[in-house]
Amino acid sequence: MAQQRRVQLSTQRPTSTVCMLGTELSLDVCGSAPKDAVAFHVQGTPGVKLYVVHETQSVKLPSSVCRWPLAAGAEVLLAMDALSKDVGDEKVRISYFREAGGVPVGRAMLYLTCVDVSLDTDASRSGAVSRTLLDKATWTWGPDGHGAILLVNCDRDDPKAETPDNRDTAIRSYADLKDMSQMVLRTRGPHTIFAGHRLLLHVDFGDADKVGVFYGGNSVALEEYKHVLGGSKLTYAVKPSRHQEESIFYVEGLAFPDVGFSGLVAFHVTLLESPEKGLLETPIFTDTVVFRVAPWIMTPNTAAPLEVFVCSVDNNEDFVASVGALAEKAKCPLTICPLLENRQDRWIQDEVEFGYVQAPHKTFPVVFDSPRDRGLKDFPVKSILGPDFGYVARQAPEGTSSLDSFGNLEVSPAVTVRGKEYPLGRILIGSSFPRLGGRRMAKAVKDFLIAQQVQAPVELFSDWLHVGHVDEFLSFVPAPDRKGFRLLLASPSACYQLLKEKQEEGFGEAAMFEGLEKVPKPTINEILANEGLWKFNNYVQSCINWNRDILKRALGLAEPDILNIPQLFRGDVATGAEAFFPDMVNMLVLGRHLGIPKPFGPLVGGQCCLEQRVRALLEPLGLTCTFIDDYFSYHVLSGEVHCGTNVRRKPFAFKWWHVVP
Repeated sequence: MAQQRRVQLSTQRPTSTVCMLGTELSLDVCGSAPKDAVAFHVQGTPGVKLYVVHETQSVKLPSSVCRWPLAAGAEVLLAMDALSKDVGDEKVRISYFREAGGVPVGRAMLYLTCVDVSLDTDASRSGAVSRTLLDKATWTWGPDGHGAILLVNCDRDDPKAETPDNRDTAIRSYADLKDMSQMVLRTRGPHTIFAGHRLLLHVDFGDADKVGVFYGGNSVALEEYKHVLGGSKLTYAVKPSRHQEESIFYVEGLAFPDVGFSGLVAFHVTLLESPEKGLLETPIFTDTVVFRVAPWIMTPNTAAPLEVFVCSVDNNEDFVASVGALAEKAKCPLTICPLLENRQDRWIQDEVEFGYVQAPHKTFPVVFDSPRDRGLKDFPVKSILGPDFGYVARQAPEGTSSLDSFGNLEVSPAVTVRGKEYPLGRILIGSSFPRLGGRRMAKAVKDFLIAQQVQAPVELFSDWLHVGHVDEFLSFVPAPDRKGFRLLLASPSACYQLLKEKQEEGFGEAAMFEGLEKVPKPTINEILANEGLWKFNNYVQSCINWNRDILKRALGLAEPDILNIPQLFRGDVATGAEAFFPDMVNMLVLGRHLGIPKPFGPLVGGQCCLEQRVRALLEPLGLTCTFIDDYFSYHVLSGEVHCGTNVRRKPFAFKWWHVVP
């Protein structure tokens, strides 16, 4: 149904108004009728389409009926489908009659000017702004959805700037403009009509701090682009150019979806009629467009690697060299964070998580900075934030725990669960559930992850671990069959089964940790005879089984989708579990190349039996296992290969706006 506006008429003086192309005017024929009039006749010039609504029936004019009774509810509708060349160049006349009278007792004249005002975006998500029949004032999900998309302009295109681009109100480069979405205002019709009318671009008060709008007029010079809307600026008066029908505005997002902000932002353009002096302007037409701010999206282990990160600290040269060799095999660039920047903080997985934002016209990576803030706290801003590399952070005013480090933040590959598709996977975070009173991820971080909507988070139980991160007991690797991946779970029961096999084969005296100096070297027999270790690992296995059941339900997995990686843990229930030997699921996944913590397991026939078992599980999937010695540089400090590395990965091919949350 066309947008409709009611117009008051007068028999005392002519009325002039604007008719917007594509809308209807409803003429108040009863309100302007002389006291004793009982009927009316209406006629218009050729550019006006007229309809009389009588007893709920709409009759197009001209018709065989020349006079219409002035019954309650009588209404005249008009529309125009061609722009006016001059102001008031079309008109409508309504004549009023007494009963059986031949001469009109009054006439109301209406002069009309047809103009076109339209606010347009890339509502069809094609990558370019176009006029559309889609409902611009709504935003819908899915492959058949519509509605424009806005990126949070959180990169820093000018290396000399001190803050990300979404924290200033200046355009510093053309690259900055390319991160923004276009919004095009089109004005057509006699230019002089806009002298008596005002055109306002405006944003709702509740949305103003989430967006910034820039306008450069007819100029292409950067210095001409001014911040016109957003923040404290709620309205902007547009002066249509005599020579140009289109005004292009550039819109940036300032904030990601979060608690209290769904991500939807509406902009309006309103045409105001200027009345006589001393009276307020009246709105006669509004066009509305809606944007959704693009969510921050994580990438899973199984996505193609684009860049590997590792820290150089005292005495980890061999580890850095091993990671570099693996990255070279995977044909992936290596970035080494130097000591000066990491300040002896080697846990780069815990400091940041790499993700991305995407709109039809642009995609760029965004680093999420954890609230842990140790030695690496300045690294994301100083060394990662830059041109087309964004930055977002959340703080934990209530204080942080180990569970706020991003080794406790993973995402699954794409899954389908009981018919419900998660084409961008599901975020996995560790918590104290089902234990009461334990550690939890900071509310601000968890709320942020939930608010992104497209990777519905799953809460796992990780507080049984001393450090408490999900990457200590799970990982994902690519696979050529089934769902395209396997979930790897640390498994004490698989480890005990393997050690019993080797004991029965006569290798009970084979010892752990051969070749490591000043490290106790328990034999298979001693490990199997250690009742306290066995009982503790039974408890650990029950904790992992709890998570196994959650993961099977939440990710729609069956047993063949899961591989049990032999692993033992030590510790006690009060202080939590730590890996007894380097934790093999805490691996670096670079395509088919895996960098796995070297377990230093018992040697059987000159080969580590733990390595052999892991190779037997993973190599049939087309994966290559490289075992990296991290014992003294990471393992004894309560972390492993995955904890000490990070990877920026290729975005999903699937477009997030095609998701149905």
